[in-house]
Amino acid sequence: MAETLRNPETMKKAKAELAEVIGKGKVLEEADISRLPYLRCMVKEILRIHPSVPLIPRRVEQEVEVSGYTVPTNSQVLVNAWAIGRDPTLWEKPLEFKPERFMESEMDVRGRDFELIPFGAGRRICPGLPLAIRIVPVILGSLLNSFDWKLEGGIAPKVLDMEEKFGITLQKAHPLRAVPTPL
Repeated sequence: MAETLRNPETMKKAKAELAEVIGKGKVLEEADISRLPYLRCMVKEILRIHPSVPLIPRRVEQEVEVSGYTVPTNSQVLVNAWAIGRDPTLWEKPLEFKPERFMESEMDVRGRDFELIPFGAGRRICPGLPLAIRIVPVILGSLLNSFDWKLEGGIAPKVLDMEEKFGITLQKAHPLRAVPTPL
């Protein structure tokens, strides 16, 4: 929601798609998500820039050499999903919130594309993935389709503080304070 409020043009595009496909102010159903490509791209872009779990722990099962370094058997390594999602060698203008980058892409968050692994990959992929990919777009779409939004205190969108606080999960360092207005 913070990225959406920080980027009014993105919000406008999402609201236009919702109004056209669902109808302004109407209840959003899970079945509607497949007809909302821009909203799905927004969720991918949000998960790229702000993965819920920034560091994914893994244990090395056998000695391996990576980029000239030997990683011994049974070593604990951390895959930095946060850094991968912001890597300028993988993403053009990686710090910009641009859902359009996924419009013509088949890239997915299900762990097959290692440039986008907010839920990890392989046998130990996050068990919450199926729930998240069904519910996050419904929640975001419902909030956008049911209300007009502005930042508390008249804060300009581009100066919204997006500082993050790292821990087991990634959080905004300062809570988002937004004001909904019913449509």
